[in-house]
Amino acid sequence: MTSRPRQIHLAAHFPGVNNTTVWTVPTTTPGRGASRAPALGSQIDFSSFEHLARTAERGLFDFFFLAEGLRLREHNGRIHDLDVVGRPESITVLNALAAVTERLGLAATVNATFNEPYELARRFASLDHLSGGRAAWNVVTSSDAFTGENFRRGGFLDRADRYTRAAEFLATARELWDSWTPDGTPRPFAHSGDHFTIGGEFGVPRSPQGHPVVIQAGDSDEGREFAASTADIIFTRHGALEAGRAFYADVKRRLARYGRAPEELKIMPGVTLVLGDTPAEARERAAEIRRQQVSPQTAILTLEQIWGVDLSGYDPDGPLPDIDPDPGSQLAQGRVRHGDPLAVAAKWRALSEEKGLSIRQTVIEATGRQSFVGTPEAVAAEMAEFVAADAADGFILVPHLTPGGLDDFVDRVVPLLQERGVFRTAYTGPTLRDHLGLRRPGEGS
Repeated sequence: MTSRPRQIHLAAHFPGVNNTTVWTVPTTTPGRGASRAPALGSQIDFSSFEHLARTAERGLFDFFFLAEGLRLREHNGRIHDLDVVGRPESITVLNALAAVTERLGLAATVNATFNEPYELARRFASLDHLSGGRAAWNVVTSSDAFTGENFRRGGFLDRADRYTRAAEFLATARELWDSWTPDGTPRPFAHSGDHFTIGGEFGVPRSPQGHPVVIQAGDSDEGREFAASTADIIFTRHGALEAGRAFYADVKRRLARYGRAPEELKIMPGVTLVLGDTPAEARERAAEIRRQQVSPQTAILTLEQIWGVDLSGYDPDGPLPDIDPDPGSQLAQGRVRHGDPLAVAAKWRALSEEKGLSIRQTVIEATGRQSFVGTPEAVAAEMAEFVAADAADGFILVPHLTPGGLDDFVDRVVPLLQERGVFRTAYTGPTLRDHLGLRRPGEGS
């Protein structure tokens, strides 16, 4: 008797206002003719969100995922160009999407630093009710004084305290969600801790999922520990097979110390994909997309975010700067620096020297998120292998087009995954917890 192959979980990330999204492309796909949706969309028009969400639901994805932007980013004193298109509030968008979808999970990124437990618990419980049990919260933190100025809290929270506040915030929200009995009776709540002292009665009855699904995004040691202790999904950047396997093993082994089983936390890296009718066509398209994502101007701006100094005088087709980064620079405001600038610069220099790359070529190679590139058959096989090898439980797809970036994947890859027996052919329950195979809080194991 053969065992059932491991099932793949899929989610869709709405492209953010960054250089991942390609805004100038033909309205046809090479070798495929006219696309199902317009090539270009909007970061603010509801039609863009609706099309991508409906496509994800047509593909039987677990959930639709929105990022968050609490302040317009600045670079060298100027507003970041792409931010001027706007960043609508995530839960508001998801409430609207709840009316035009039926089964798709709806996940919002909301900051635990610049919100309060009662208000946010009420908003997510309301979304869970309105959607019939499809709400999810991606818990993020910030110690960024620049963002905090919008909330009159600039610099109020030490970086070391961001996860302690987030942990208490989430625990407090769960106390609120649990304050109503299963039969619909409200009970008083009281919480007293280092960050919050509140008491009263919660205004929203227990929602269909009991608690919205909790997502955590972060690869630091403290982020991994936070996810292992309390999250249902971890959104990671580890998209290469061996790095994914190491991350998967590390996070899953941490669960036991919190009395949790491995299947109680789903690990889902964010990935991109490029399809072609032949391997060569897919590679050609992928290379062209990367060139569009990293224009000469973008290459210099990306380098300035690492170096922390004005590099506008450098040629993007020339070599990397021979000066060291300034780790204390505030040239870029509202952006997260990933890693030590000096270490990143050393790594990029080694890459550039080894392969003889220019600034732009180095940025293209060093910043590309791991992608599945190939024919639909090859991509389906690689995804199945990735999950079978314990490198992930599934994937959060980050398309490069808004709003039609999922159309080809749903039409050409999903059926192949279904044929392999590694992806559902129908939703088996109404809630996001059903899609993920997660129990409802308060139910037995």
